[in-house]
Amino acid sequence: MNFSLGQRWISDTESDLGLGTVVALEGRQVNILFPASGESRVYAQAEAPVTRVLFNPGDVIRSADEWELTVSEVIEQDGLYTYKGTRLDNEEPTELKETFLDHFIKFNKPQDRLFAGQIDRFDRYTLRYNTWQHRFHRDQSPLKGLIGQRASLIEHQLHIAREVGQRFAPRVLLSDEVGLGKTIEAGMILHQQLLTGRAARVLIVVPENLQHQWLVEMLRRFNLKFAIFDEERCAEAFADSANVFETEQLVLTSLEFLTKKKRWFEQATLADWDLLVVDEAHHLSWSVDKPSTEYLRIEELSQDIAGLILLTATPDQLGHQSHFARLKLLDPDRFYDYDAFVEQERHYQEIADAANSILQEQALSAEQQQVLVNLLGSQGEALLAQFSAGDTQAKEHILEQLLDRHGTGRILFRNSRSGISGYPQRLLHSYPMAMPSQYKTAMNVMGSLGNGGPIELSAIRALFPEKIFQEFEGENASWTQFDPRVQWLIDTLNSNKPQKMLVICAKAETALSLEQALREREGIKAAVFHEGMSIIERDRAAAFFADIEDSAQVLICSEIGSEGRNFQFAHHLALFDLPLNPDLLEQRIGRLDRIGQTQDIKIHVPYFENSAQHTLLRWYHEGLNAFEHTSTTGHMLNQEFGDELLQLLAHNSYQDEVLGELVGRVSSRYGELKTQMESGRDRLLELHSSGQGKSEHLVEDIKVVDDSFELPTYMINLFDTWGVNQEDRGENSIVLKPSEHMLGANFPSLRDEGMSITFDRDTALAQEDLHFISWDHPMVEGAMEMICDDDFGTASVALLKNKKLPAGTYFVELIYIAEAMAPKSLQLGRYLPPTPVRVLLDKGGNNLAENVAFDAFNQQLNAVGRQTASKLVNALQSAIHPLIEQGNTLAQTQMEQLRETAKTAMHQAVDSELERLTSLKEINPNIRDEELKHFQRSRAEMDGYIDKAKVKLDAIRLIVVSH
Repeated sequence: MNFSLGQRWISDTESDLGLGTVVALEGRQVNILFPASGESRVYAQAEAPVTRVLFNPGDVIRSADEWELTVSEVIEQDGLYTYKGTRLDNEEPTELKETFLDHFIKFNKPQDRLFAGQIDRFDRYTLRYNTWQHRFHRDQSPLKGLIGQRASLIEHQLHIAREVGQRFAPRVLLSDEVGLGKTIEAGMILHQQLLTGRAARVLIVVPENLQHQWLVEMLRRFNLKFAIFDEERCAEAFADSANVFETEQLVLTSLEFLTKKKRWFEQATLADWDLLVVDEAHHLSWSVDKPSTEYLRIEELSQDIAGLILLTATPDQLGHQSHFARLKLLDPDRFYDYDAFVEQERHYQEIADAANSILQEQALSAEQQQVLVNLLGSQGEALLAQFSAGDTQAKEHILEQLLDRHGTGRILFRNSRSGISGYPQRLLHSYPMAMPSQYKTAMNVMGSLGNGGPIELSAIRALFPEKIFQEFEGENASWTQFDPRVQWLIDTLNSNKPQKMLVICAKAETALSLEQALREREGIKAAVFHEGMSIIERDRAAAFFADIEDSAQVLICSEIGSEGRNFQFAHHLALFDLPLNPDLLEQRIGRLDRIGQTQDIKIHVPYFENSAQHTLLRWYHEGLNAFEHTSTTGHMLNQEFGDELLQLLAHNSYQDEVLGELVGRVSSRYGELKTQMESGRDRLLELHSSGQGKSEHLVEDIKVVDDSFELPTYMINLFDTWGVNQEDRGENSIVLKPSEHMLGANFPSLRDEGMSITFDRDTALAQEDLHFISWDHPMVEGAMEMICDDDFGTASVALLKNKKLPAGTYFVELIYIAEAMAPKSLQLGRYLPPTPVRVLLDKGGNNLAENVAFDAFNQQLNAVGRQTASKLVNALQSAIHPLIEQGNTLAQTQMEQLRETAKTAMHQAVDSELERLTSLKEINPNIRDEELKHFQRSRAEMDGYIDKAKVKLDAIRLIVVSH
């Protein structure tokens, strides 16, 4: 290397230092000052890791005085370069000596980095190209937003998620029965809307007691970090923003908070939202004369928010008028009058009855045939004749026509267990026991002191004698030493080893005492799960229970254990006590009774004979049939007969005859309600909601992606390249930790303390402390964005050892990116995603890319050291420049072809959907005008952005043949 004072050099190893200036030459050493960073370096002249900066004609350079020059000629004199050219600000010819170049110059263009000696390692160039390829395929994938959820692949859930998630500003009511996954469906819709850019700001409103469950569910299943807004959070945020709700993109709050706190509610209405989600929407009661405050709050919010998703398992719970009112929230123009709605529903019921007969392949009555002929028009009679003759295609065609015309089918989704297969049986095992004398004494003393208080409190005391005993003995109460349920639990666990059991009780104190008793008396490994634990502690407890080896046989939960956590890998459920609320009982059983459960569920209930516990057991089992069947009528029966039950429980005296008469009446009423619900089932709606089997291929497509090694291979390569430490944790899982050698200070979504991950869906479902990494995960999204937005791997040199080619033969590989800069909400990536365009030129300018595939070619190449690479580039620089110009021309030609292809695909897709919705609107008024206008606007906007799409050089690699 030949150094002279004033020359400009750039560091090969510390490119962030900026442009350096030679300030001293002492013996065999050179001193280079880097003014941009205020640093200086002393190097041995013979081995200095620096590269001389040389610009070429056509380049635009910047002076230290911040004016710019287009270079037309480069002159070297006394070891220094002088650049001649034209100033951009005044268009005057001028000269700029290299000493006065801008110190902050950063080489962003791949060719500039190559010629400046900022040459990347071989593997980084390969990783960059592969990243662009993955982004390209992912942007075009119809599965985007549907593969990242930590949930089993269930057809009806995926159908609803795809059907609703792909809509513009969806406004729907999700009303699947309990246990069919409404929260998961809503989360999948949100996930898809956020990932694809259809939504950016979301407000979720839930009952206060469900805030934590939703927070955990959104984070654990979908990696969506919502912030809970309550009085404390709003008061804090008000110091930083005039509108507290503008401080977060994803907000979770309670219906009670918005109802009671008018000040904060008004701010919520003034904030800009894309989507509003309301859980337990049956709480929004309404009547023509007096709508509830809760309803009015949501109505005001929903008027200015484009998207609205309502969730309820019991749409008619507060009456038919309230059901109409919720539909009115979704589409006030369509559902404007209750009487008109009732008349339309009567007509829809006729259609649904006829559809039920067709589904069950029963003969149609004359009235049903007339209804269908009137509805289907001229083709109706022919289709019905074909159906009567046993033509299955005619049956499917009739059902499709009916679905298109169905009244609320487009905005209402309701699946029932009777229409979904895959659920196990629930088997009750009850264990009568004598009440210990200690409990009897404590309860007698409590009674002599006077019960007082609400009747519900008296009932609760009678159901939990251990709590009364603790009130007298204090925190160190010894109830576990004499309570026969404790020994029963120990014996049951021992007799069922190694099968796992979930134990649920009402209070955290009970759970902790049980764990201590199991550990001290029998050495049984147990995990505890209660509301006093942090989310991380709960995750660890759940993981300890879920692990196969060296794990807990039993997980003991307080009531919070029946909220939001699923343990369908276990088949034994012990209810140490029973809740008063039938919905809570169903939640408890629902932790095991879910799709994906592989065995019948054994429900174990110990109880004290001839006590309030005995009474409640019979109420649930003989009256509500709640243990062995899903309790869809439990809430209604509890409202109708609950006061009588409370009277029996509060007296704490088992009255066999009175109880028998009560449960008899309840059982009879249960049968009536069940019959009404079954006869009133809208099977046409269920058919539409479940997807009619059309989502089978969707499940299979996602399984193909799940089973592929493409993502693990890519990410592990990325971890290795970036310097992220990896340790095997067990089958299908690894532990990631930041290292001191990482290329950047941070890696997307990687915590400072590390994290455990898996690429396997089943493993993630079984071990909740593992992060499920998919193409939808923010770590993957962030890592790919990090690679593509930086100059990582943009300039490289490689050797091709091939004796069939003369030594010194060279090739230039150019990677261009064709992209259109459009708002994310347009989802232009479906038609023109950032597209890598590869050009491989030999020295004659011939493009070999079509005949020489990247992967096959890449495997023949070898890495080369940076200094050797710089020498090769300098030697061939004059030959590389014209090849880059040739590549630019070829890439521009391909850009034109990509524009035409994208426009054609976009027009076909948008026009097809517009035509379908326009035709559908003629027979089903639930198609909103805004949806049609949205597609028309989008088509015109996407045309404009495609026309403006450009191609840019993203990476360059010089390949030289050696022997």
